[in-house]
Amino acid sequence: MVYILFVIGLLGLFFGGEYLVRGAVNVARAYRISPMVIGLTIVGFGTSTPELLVSLNAALDGASSIAVGNVLGSNIANVMLILGVTALVYPVAINIRQVWKDLAIMIAATALLWIMLPGDGLSRVEAGVLIAALVAFLLSSFLSGRSDEQETDPEAVMPVWKAVLTTLGGLIVLMVGARLLVDSSTQIARSFGISEAVIGLTVVAVGTSLPELATSVIAAWRKHSEIAVGNVIGSNIFNLLGILGITGLVLPITGLDPRFLREDMPWVMATSLLLVVMAAVLKGVPRWAGGLLLAAYAAYVALML
Repeated sequence: MVYILFVIGLLGLFFGGEYLVRGAVNVARAYRISPMVIGLTIVGFGTSTPELLVSLNAALDGASSIAVGNVLGSNIANVMLILGVTALVYPVAINIRQVWKDLAIMIAATALLWIMLPGDGLSRVEAGVLIAALVAFLLSSFLSGRSDEQETDPEAVMPVWKAVLTTLGGLIVLMVGARLLVDSSTQIARSFGISEAVIGLTVVAVGTSLPELATSVIAAWRKHSEIAVGNVIGSNIFNLLGILGITGLVLPITGLDPRFLREDMPWVMATSLLLVVMAAVLKGVPRWAGGLLLAAYAAYVALML
């Protein structure tokens, strides 16, 4: 039965990601909002739902380090693992003129969190600042994301109501598929005698990033690189400002492991800056760069072990 659930989970990721991308593209076209903005907001934030749930549950259980580690680990995985795999499947193009403001906000959000974390963690006031920054980012994105281009692509024939339902339905199927895949993979790993620590560092950690992975790969394959890139950038911004902001408002984050400032925050900043360099110099992530990103992620995981 567990293998059947594993297969169902994989199918859920594929079809959920497929319909999420298709619906999101049509929503963007219907309201003349650029696909990049849809990727940054609806897709990027929606696929970060697993991270939000994990961080909230961890904070409520008194495991603040898990809540913060989940966010930092997901941001590192988003750039190195997700863009790496996506580029190997289909090279990712990045228009620096479209995303330079969003990349700057991602860097600024990373720096802001790095400044806030030392001391006693994250207070409710600091969490409120993160939420306010997120609201400002959303308003700015939608106000500047209007597009006057007329779409002639035959794919853009979906009615608005159907596009919205397709987007939401795809997101729900994606979440269910990711959950089934994580649960079944954990059971399979245990049946082979793999330790809980290794399962946590691999299956569970990567599991919360599966929605971003499936969505970005499918978006790139369908030649919607702007959604693939927007998904990663938007997810990173939402992780830093939204997830930790919401978690900190619910319960102040205290008692953090000092390794976050010493080891993980430098990785988060380095991967963010690396994405900026690839966008500015390489105009995207070619296949060879995707291979290097995956190698770097493997090195990061090896260092954790």
